[in-house]
Amino acid sequence: MKKTIVHTDKAPKAIGPYSQAVRTETMVYTAGQIALDPATGELVAGGVEEQTRQVLTNLQNVLEAAGSSLANVVKTTVFLKDMSDFPKMNPVYAEFFGENPPARSTVAVAGLPKGGLVEIEAVALIS
Repeated sequence: MKKTIVHTDKAPKAIGPYSQAVRTETMVYTAGQIALDPATGELVAGGVEEQTRQVLTNLQNVLEAAGSSLANVVKTTVFLKDMSDFPKMNPVYAEFFGENPPARSTVAVAGLPKGGLVEIEAVALIS
């Protein structure tokens, strides 16, 4: 099975030795996205709601560059710096995934790159 490295300028450049996503013939595996503005490379202003919206926009752009979409996501992992942000993150997440959301794990972590509050990675089918 062949793998293809996915890159788009509509999402932040990798800040380390990793790819934005890797595509196989049937699946896309994304790197975790944090709330970086692709144009500036800086975290968006605001709290976990604004950061979650930017994270999911970045994720959507990576998936589209790979020939997939949020509708094809089968699994996400959400990393929160503070689990007390869950009630604020969850409604924004629901806006992006609608009635048939993917399977999801949510975990609290000690810290995220660049001081982010939320990071999300995904596995999706190719459309």
